[in-house]
Amino acid sequence: MGERALKTLAWIVSLLCLAPIVAVAFAAVSGNFDTWNSLMGTVLPGYAWTTLQLVILVGLGTAIVGTAAAWLVTTCHFPFRRTFEIVLALPLAFPAYVLAYAYTDLLDHPGAVQTALRDITGWGPRDYWFPEIRSLGGAAAMLVFVLYPYVYLLARAAFLKQSPTAYFAARTLGHTPWSAFWRVSLPMARPAIAGGVLLALMETIADFGTVAHFGVQTFATGIYHAWFSMGDRMAASQLALCLLVVALTFALLERAERGAAKRFPAGSKQETMERHQLGGWRAAGAFAACAVPVAIGFAIPLVVLFGMAIDAGRSPFSPRYLGYVENTLTLASITALITVAAAVIIGFCARIAPSLAARFSATAAGIGYAVPGGVIAVGLLVPFAALDNMIDAWARTNFDVSTGLLFTGSIGLLVVAYMVRFIAAALGAFDTGISAIKPNIDAAARTLGRGSGRMLFEIHLPLLRPSLLTALLIVFVDVMKELPATLIMRPFNFDTLAVQAYRLASDERLQQAALPSLMIIGFGLLPVILLCYTIGKTGRSRNVVKPKIDSFVPAG
Repeated sequence: MGERALKTLAWIVSLLCLAPIVAVAFAAVSGNFDTWNSLMGTVLPGYAWTTLQLVILVGLGTAIVGTAAAWLVTTCHFPFRRTFEIVLALPLAFPAYVLAYAYTDLLDHPGAVQTALRDITGWGPRDYWFPEIRSLGGAAAMLVFVLYPYVYLLARAAFLKQSPTAYFAARTLGHTPWSAFWRVSLPMARPAIAGGVLLALMETIADFGTVAHFGVQTFATGIYHAWFSMGDRMAASQLALCLLVVALTFALLERAERGAAKRFPAGSKQETMERHQLGGWRAAGAFAACAVPVAIGFAIPLVVLFGMAIDAGRSPFSPRYLGYVENTLTLASITALITVAAAVIIGFCARIAPSLAARFSATAAGIGYAVPGGVIAVGLLVPFAALDNMIDAWARTNFDVSTGLLFTGSIGLLVVAYMVRFIAAALGAFDTGISAIKPNIDAAARTLGRGSGRMLFEIHLPLLRPSLLTALLIVFVDVMKELPATLIMRPFNFDTLAVQAYRLASDERLQQAALPSLMIIGFGLLPVILLCYTIGKTGRSRNVVKPKIDSFVPAG
């Protein structure tokens, strides 16, 4: 494969990734603005206000929990500190909507907690007040305890890379450890912390399963209801455009914060940060600050889901569930292979022919991580539905044959949506691996007569095998957890584990929803275990940390 063919393929992939964004914008502004006026006078202010409240709550929660945990495990000695370095990342294995199902069963009125409270006190249903889990606050809590690892990972990487000289100087000048952290270490880590918070906020505005289950009306739920409940594609497109503007704003802010983080000096590799030996109530407080997020975000829901699955008595080996597993694994496998191949083409072209066009191609492809799945679904279905209608009308006119729907509702179009959504994760892993291959290797290959294609297949791909396996695993699991795009675009009677869990939970059959949820978590643990292994190596060595973390965090 020649260099020109690679560049052509790279541009095709990049334009395909941009297509949903362009289609949403065009569909939203080219239609009837009566729909827009109706939205402005009815649901749009409510969607905007609810989404804003959710963003503020999740932003504050993830910043506090993630930063505090990162600082404690980096600079303090307390019981089980080394264990917490690893397990604080485990909530990443949970989709937020699965956490919502577990806590609804545990904390709702007929759940175990309130039932035990009534049995112990003898109170009736109206004799006491209990926090309502199905609320905006409940949805925010679920998202905080699933998404705080974004902040934890990037903040810990920033703290590890900081030179301790400034911190030592502050301590010498009489500052307490808390004052030195607040006035020196925290400002230096601010861009990384802000980048993690913004990544969490992009996931927040894209979330559909959690807010839909709790009855919280956001832009994400509005798009789904407009498309399916009202059958109004214009309203769905205009709501998608609003959500797209918010998502791209967060993406630009995250990119700016990540660039700012790179300007801070890492200090000498031989320098080590002083660890404070905590004892008594301070050690107990540090232990609790790290244990609570792990317990709420991982341990408790895992136990609850296992109990629900046992009570439901469903077998994961029944033909029905094996069908869901087959559909899920088929979609995830095909998408992972295609997405990683596309990322290799784009990343390799940027490597061998760096230019403004190559950078634009990579940026255009990577922008999908900021676009919610529901927006991508609308952006693909609107133009492809019109194309299907055009082809069908032409076939009827010329051959008196109806072609039906060729693209809409097909697995192929769903795979394209997944690729657009998750190619940024594959690009991040590829960039991490390719950055370790010195340009001299490329020059030597050119000198020995290797063209671009042979250099890719004979030199780069063998060297990139670990990074590509990481990319395959990340995309595979992300596809398994994706819900809004799957709900909107899946073929008729083609359900995945995520869709089945959502459907059962929507019908209030939470015990039956536990089995598919556990199966999703089981696959979700794979990349988290790999990430924990990377964190463990980082804790034992002060080598470059950020690129390894970035390979698990969508990069622009």
